[in-house]
Amino acid sequence: MRKQLDHNLTFHKLLGYTIALMTAIHTIAHLFNVERFCDAAQSNPKMTLPGMLSSVGKDNGKWLNPVQSDKETPSYFAFTTIAGITGVVITLALILMITSSTEFIRRSYFEVFWYTHHLFIIFFAGLVIHGVGRIVRGQTSDSMKSNNYDKCHDKFTSWQSSKRDKDDDDNSNCDTPAFQGNAPGTWMWVLAPMILYVFERILRFYRSQQPVVVIKAVSHPSKVLEIQMQKRGFKMEVGQYIFINCPSLSRLEWHPFTLTSSPEESYFSVHIRSAGDWTDNLIKNFQEQVDNPPRLEVDGPFGTASEDVFQYEVSMLVGAGIGVTPFASILKSIWHKFQKEDQRLKSKKIYFYWICRETGAFAWFADLLRSLEHEMISSGKDGFLNYRLFLTNWDSKVAGQAIITFDTDTDAVTGLRQKTSYGRPVWENEFSKVSEMHPRSTVGVFLCGPQALGKSLKKCCHQFSSLDPRKVQFYFNTENF
Repeated sequence: MRKQLDHNLTFHKLLGYTIALMTAIHTIAHLFNVERFCDAAQSNPKMTLPGMLSSVGKDNGKWLNPVQSDKETPSYFAFTTIAGITGVVITLALILMITSSTEFIRRSYFEVFWYTHHLFIIFFAGLVIHGVGRIVRGQTSDSMKSNNYDKCHDKFTSWQSSKRDKDDDDNSNCDTPAFQGNAPGTWMWVLAPMILYVFERILRFYRSQQPVVVIKAVSHPSKVLEIQMQKRGFKMEVGQYIFINCPSLSRLEWHPFTLTSSPEESYFSVHIRSAGDWTDNLIKNFQEQVDNPPRLEVDGPFGTASEDVFQYEVSMLVGAGIGVTPFASILKSIWHKFQKEDQRLKSKKIYFYWICRETGAFAWFADLLRSLEHEMISSGKDGFLNYRLFLTNWDSKVAGQAIITFDTDTDAVTGLRQKTSYGRPVWENEFSKVSEMHPRSTVGVFLCGPQALGKSLKKCCHQFSSLDPRKVQFYFNTENF
């Protein structure tokens, strides 16, 4: 059940779509209501039932129809009542939030998405006071007690028939119904979540104000910046992530980054790839201010699905580009556990796949793999880690080097013993090999990469999982950002 929490963003999107659908239904229904209210107010109260109902309570304020004037229009009603004004405001806020949440906006204009999404404050504030005008009416309890429905039915529904004259004496004691606005109840539904949200924001603000010391910043190829930091009381697990804020760039922007350090290290680190204005400016500031790096604020760490990697005997780790960062933490932790001969390490085999577009991206991670590779060989467990590196964007020069160094012990691109593959992996073949090698194991498949790759891996997990629960089973896990 706990694994379902890893789908928090999917659940968030589902709620957003549901709110949008219900808002559309709610708004369209009220547009028809207001049109009917206005038509009823213009009807003759002595000739039509809507007209008669509109005249109820006009003098004593216990009205049924919120449109009290035959000159009032739907547009006037929408922009002069509390329900109408708040309805327009929160609908516009919702439209802006949804349209700015599309993947194109998030990827290309993150600041637009980030700031616009905070219109939820206006949305919920408007939602709470939306019913204060008490447009939705109900009959008062006193009126319900003084009027017997069966006895008074003919007086108010059959008033045009001769039966009314015949039974007039029986109905003479029936009072005109009185109505009152129903008390707004939205606050009862949103109060608890709002209190929890405020409490969480206070907690996160307190944590983010704890001083962070940048002990080292390293520039890697392919515009990747490694930042090593220390913070009092900071504790992490493998694969977790933090939010980073740089006040000199923006006081309000917080960006998530996966931790690349392991829990066994004395510091925590992230690798930041240039992917937009904020990351470009951050990398530039660190490169220009080597002796006096910009101040950072850190909130976290927060858990992800990758924390469960050690719960599987066999794991398949798939990273695309900078998506390799959570697996850097995992592999570092494995390295330290091997050095300490930790008996709690349940993992027996790890298959690691890294897919990159350019050779420079391999540089910063190759040192870690090289150290881990040496450690595995020296401890006699060189078969524990099976890693495959795939280069998807290569030219004739790189291909020529690969051909020349084909018979050498190390790869021409990475310098590792495992040779780099050119092109994309054929996942059906990879899953087939793993299922044959581990016919009675539960295999955890972990991805940090694009959605298209996730769909392929998820499909393979279903395809190669045996119907017999005693045989190989693949479980798909993915990072959500």
